[in-house]
Amino acid sequence: MSPFRQRLRRRLAVSGVAVLGAGAVLAAGAPAYAAAGCTVVYKVQSQWTGGFTGDIQIKNTGDPLSTWKLQFDFPDANQKAGQGWSGVYSQSGTRVTVDNAAWNGALATGATVGTGFNGTFTTANPVPTVFTLNGTTCNQTANAPTVAISSPAANTRYTAPASIPIAATATAATGQTISRVEFYHDGLLLGSDTTAPYAYTWDGVPAQSAAYHLQAVAFDNAGTRSSTADVPVFVDASTTPAIVADATSLAISPGASGAFRVSLSKAPTANVTVAVARSAGSTAVTVTPASLTFTPSNWGTGQAVTVAASTAAAIGATATISATSSGYTAAQLGVTVADQGSVDARFTQLYNDLKSPANGYFSPEGVPYHSIETLIDEAPDHGHETTSEAFSYWLWLEASQARISGSWTAFNSAWATMEKYIIPSHADQPTNANYNPAKPATYAAEHPLPSQYPSQLDTSVSVGTDPLAAELKTAYGTDDIYGMHWLLDVDNTYGFGHCGDGTTRVAYINTFQRGPQESTWETVPQPACDTFAHGGPNGYLDLFTKDASYAKQWKYTNAPDADARVVQVAYWALQWATEQGKASQVASAVTNAAKMGDYLRYSFYDKYFKQPGCGSTSCPAGTGKNASSNLMSWYYAWGGAYDTSAGWAWRIGSSTSHFGYQNPMAAYILSNVTAFNPKSPTAKADWQTSLDRQLEFYQWLQSSEGAIAGGATNSWNGDYSARPTNVPQFYGLSYVEAPVYEDPPSNRWFGMQTWSLERLAELYYVTGNAKAKAVLDKWVPWALANTTIGTTTFAIPSDLAWSGAPATWNPSSPAANTNLHVTVSNHSQDLGVAGSFAKLLTFYAAKSGNAQAKTAAKGLLDAIWAFKDGKGVSSTETRADYNRFDDVYNASTGQGLYIPPGWTGEMPNGDVIKPGVSFLDIRSFYRSDPDFPKVQAYLNGGAAPTFNYHRFWAQVDVATGYAEYARLFPQG
Repeated sequence: MSPFRQRLRRRLAVSGVAVLGAGAVLAAGAPAYAAAGCTVVYKVQSQWTGGFTGDIQIKNTGDPLSTWKLQFDFPDANQKAGQGWSGVYSQSGTRVTVDNAAWNGALATGATVGTGFNGTFTTANPVPTVFTLNGTTCNQTANAPTVAISSPAANTRYTAPASIPIAATATAATGQTISRVEFYHDGLLLGSDTTAPYAYTWDGVPAQSAAYHLQAVAFDNAGTRSSTADVPVFVDASTTPAIVADATSLAISPGASGAFRVSLSKAPTANVTVAVARSAGSTAVTVTPASLTFTPSNWGTGQAVTVAASTAAAIGATATISATSSGYTAAQLGVTVADQGSVDARFTQLYNDLKSPANGYFSPEGVPYHSIETLIDEAPDHGHETTSEAFSYWLWLEASQARISGSWTAFNSAWATMEKYIIPSHADQPTNANYNPAKPATYAAEHPLPSQYPSQLDTSVSVGTDPLAAELKTAYGTDDIYGMHWLLDVDNTYGFGHCGDGTTRVAYINTFQRGPQESTWETVPQPACDTFAHGGPNGYLDLFTKDASYAKQWKYTNAPDADARVVQVAYWALQWATEQGKASQVASAVTNAAKMGDYLRYSFYDKYFKQPGCGSTSCPAGTGKNASSNLMSWYYAWGGAYDTSAGWAWRIGSSTSHFGYQNPMAAYILSNVTAFNPKSPTAKADWQTSLDRQLEFYQWLQSSEGAIAGGATNSWNGDYSARPTNVPQFYGLSYVEAPVYEDPPSNRWFGMQTWSLERLAELYYVTGNAKAKAVLDKWVPWALANTTIGTTTFAIPSDLAWSGAPATWNPSSPAANTNLHVTVSNHSQDLGVAGSFAKLLTFYAAKSGNAQAKTAAKGLLDAIWAFKDGKGVSSTETRADYNRFDDVYNASTGQGLYIPPGWTGEMPNGDVIKPGVSFLDIRSFYRSDPDFPKVQAYLNGGAAPTFNYHRFWAQVDVATGYAEYARLFPQG
């Protein structure tokens, strides 16, 4: 089993009393004496059959408010506002009222506050148009611009799948200019245009019985918005069968070829011949075969069509390929001839693949799935879960697209979606005000095996003080944590919902929690908000911790590498937006990235805030900053009582740091780039110290050959045991070959190398840092010596094996690690890792001038393209580890799902949790997965199944590999 299957494992290390226990509308209500004025922006963030998520941003343009109330009327009597956040919702008839929440009533002049809700509708979901703030009508700004939709005309009818061109005219008030026009349908942002004539084409629109409402909003250079232009149109279902292509565009280099697949929309009664030909454009583009035959049995199976460009094809030339048959709606594909070594054509094609609704990378709410495929078990144990990692990669994708397109709308929309769904709101972490920094958490040992859990809570073990809480509260005016939780059940597959309601989609969940031997096959999924609605009498809490009683609670785990990647991406967004003269458009994201980095310092701290060098539970507790290792550890976590009247909350760090989670680029940004300086007074200095310490960490762990070894811990055996005398030390931390998890070993997967070293290469590219260069100068030759690159194939390291150990670190005179060695056990065609590897080589080559690295980067990117399919890039994987689907606990091997004797409970769907059950037994929904017959055949004794997965992070690593090479080497 490849180590990458568990690269994301997070552990919510149980702690403290906490473990014992464990948008749509904006409103404004002000004092009677306050003069009201406001602008309100209502958006449908996402929409699905019968439901939607609404979001409203409200800006106070009047006197300061101490309370606020917003009211509006739904245009349709069947529209209902349900669960809301950042406001208290009520509805009478069509009138919706939103009062401020207890924590966000104060609204200064010029301040903006947002709220949201999940709603329902029947046949139509029109957007409200009139809003009042404390009784005053909003959006009545003087000298506002005006906008009108010039086409299509109202009530125009189209046939699905429709392509609807929208055009608008906009006029600014005297002395102002139009900065942009945004286009929407039913409140859902489609795109924007910054130059007249203002236009957008909405493609692939499905049939709907009710009208779609096309909308346009204009903004002037002062940021003043117009009222909303609204035109209804209809899209009727096609009565004609269609020819279906799995792609709408293709970019091909001169002398190269590409492919797409064609099928029919429904079964014919007799054989159907489909003609395929170039119907327009450059004659240098050819297509084969000229015809395809579909039968009543193979009509739904895509047949390959090859498109080629001659060596004489001109760069920029275009062509249209049409697939036609009498009685069928034709399919068309646009072809662009592009020099793929010097432009962003491949990036653009992958971007379009990822954003195409037909490919299924995003949920109805607009949340990126871990993978298109649902049957997948690695760190997320289901493909339609998602991680904070996926969100950070999504921002990277959108930033790269914005660099090319000049539009930052999608980037900012991705940030807003991240804030809404994976950064817990105040309502999701309601009792932080009860947190006592002098007593962050109650100690519970981490044990090597799941069978040693639950772990006893022990109040006799001293814990240190939290030095960050007070200054963060002062800086941001809140007790809440601004960080991503690592795991979401996007489709609510498990059925936990929100705080036990069983129905809310995009639900916070957790899995890993029981020591380094707990593989993904041995986890018990649990809700992040445990109200005892599911599981046993104490929910899931007593599977992990042991105490006399338990209380309902919420708890979240942050994956520091993902939050740091967000900072890293925001830096590039600012650089590229500044080059375009649009820095103001990403200013909010930059500010919030700095804020995220401020809270990310919790990852520097020992789990129980003990000082580095701790060798027993009685070792000194930390005071001030002396519990910080200045390294990014595996997680930080926080939680508290579900009952808002209960008086406790908790926070913990992690005692173990893996080299793969370090991000010296983020540390540099937060300590050296003014726009990213966090508000807390000590944060900039903390990140500067961390930058220096991270660079030393790489040096300390670099093997004789060049690869980087595992990491270090401050809690030997997970319980602060005495350290063996022969274990090398790094500033009081002990060397660990496989930090955090051991099934499989956490430093076996080559992807940890490329992920982490790519960040180091970015730092070197931006700053020329000599320590970064020295590590890369040794790592790159080792990696390339173990890599083979052909024209359409490649082999990069996959599994690594380690021997020996580093020398104890001496910062004044670092020793050569002649006793630390690595060997490459096998190779793979892991496309995501290859994309990361290519980016690493690209940054390194661009700064160092290393021709071998540049050639290898380009060669990898070219070879990856041979794995292109209609949904992105994918290679065939054999999953021999899927024989663990039905493993039950075996005491002699220690493998299988361990449930303590006498413990019994139920998953939300009724699956029984008790001793003797397997991974599959508590996930019976997998038996209905369309891919499960392949797994069942394997469990019955057949061959190991194969899959072609489309992981979101892997697609983005490849796409941004193309974008960065094109940016840094525009001449190829």
